[in-house]
Amino acid sequence: MALTGTPSVSGGVQSAFRQLDPAKYTALGDFINKVDRPDVREALIKTYGDQGITGFLQMTGAVKANGSAKQVEYFEEARLHAKQVGEWDSATQFTVDLAGSEVMTVRVNDVILHGVDRYVVTAINEGTGAVTVEVLGTVVSAAADGDALNAPIIGNLYAEGSDQPNRFLESNVVFRTNPYMILKETFKVTGSQATNIGYINLGGGDYRWYIKGEADTRQRFLDKREMMMLLGKNDTATVGGKTVQGSEGYFAAIEDRGIVAPSFATNGLGDLDLIVAELDKQGSAPEYAIYANTAELLEIDDMVASLNGAAGFATGGPTVGAGAFGAFANADQAVKLGFQSFTRGGYTFHKKPWKLLNDPTLLGGSAYKGVMIPLTSVIDPKSGERAAALEMNYKAVNGYSREMEHWMTGSILGVSNTNEDSLQFNYRSECNLVTRAANQHVLIK
Repeated sequence: MALTGTPSVSGGVQSAFRQLDPAKYTALGDFINKVDRPDVREALIKTYGDQGITGFLQMTGAVKANGSAKQVEYFEEARLHAKQVGEWDSATQFTVDLAGSEVMTVRVNDVILHGVDRYVVTAINEGTGAVTVEVLGTVVSAAADGDALNAPIIGNLYAEGSDQPNRFLESNVVFRTNPYMILKETFKVTGSQATNIGYINLGGGDYRWYIKGEADTRQRFLDKREMMMLLGKNDTATVGGKTVQGSEGYFAAIEDRGIVAPSFATNGLGDLDLIVAELDKQGSAPEYAIYANTAELLEIDDMVASLNGAAGFATGGPTVGAGAFGAFANADQAVKLGFQSFTRGGYTFHKKPWKLLNDPTLLGGSAYKGVMIPLTSVIDPKSGERAAALEMNYKAVNGYSREMEHWMTGSILGVSNTNEDSLQFNYRSECNLVTRAANQHVLIK
């Protein structure tokens, strides 16, 4: 009985054969290359270094807290003293627009300062908002009809034997809210892909490439969550017929009620001194951490180097190891953490590069150049408790936390909760960032 078919041989071709056409001849070296093992190196080169940008909020002292409502509500202390705003009708009377945004703060017998002139309030018409005043001494610059009034209330004067004031001032607080935002991410691998072995050692002798994909997805999710807490806006949008809720980020909080300063490349020391003067107005902490991109830090280095040893800077020059290190145990610790420090106008500034603002795929090249963060805590005027200036909040109740939810759905790699021949990695977080006393923070643009 004759054999049928073609015997199977290695490589799918006969191990020896005759070429009838010399033009189709394959060189021996070409043939051997098909069976040579490629020289593939198993190390994965970190071409762009450690690309993760998370950790900024923790490094700046932001604390974590749980929430159990749709938004965080908090109070901030108002200024202890308020100016009286109005418009002059004559040299002895001004009017407070009670129907508008102006508020009557002065009382009869109060003393106000307009320019360099002092006036005593002699009468108030609560219905019209008209306030009659009398100058103390000689008028230096008489007010005219239509002139704006923006006068500090510097005290009061009462006659001997007179009664106490019949009105008093109630302390006020500023009520703020910030809603939570929901972020989600997904990564998926099929059963076939999960069993493929690649060339690259991903750690511990594991060569399955999907592990790299899942780890990168997790890092991207954490990075985006942090960026949304930094760059988010408290506004809504409609996607697929559903409303998505944003949350106020750190930058938006400073832009709304903080200090926005130009790059130090604009005016160098002059810009720094303007910031110091503004910090004084806000009752700011004596120490600040400056996180900025490399270009901005170089501008600061040039500014400080040109004034090394000058009046107003730390003794011994504004270099590493000089100045105060109240936020750290000592200068060595500051250096170990990557900070360099200098002192100006009674404030100590610790500066450090911020990877987020250097990455060209993120905020590198954007309008944002850096931030100046007070190294302090603030006092809640309602409870009297001290709280961190930055607070990261996550929805959580009764042991269930939405800080970083992670679960898998599929039917491979030991998971069996669907019939799909794949595994899906799911990530979800519901969070927000509360920026307290944003008036003491500086955004460099």
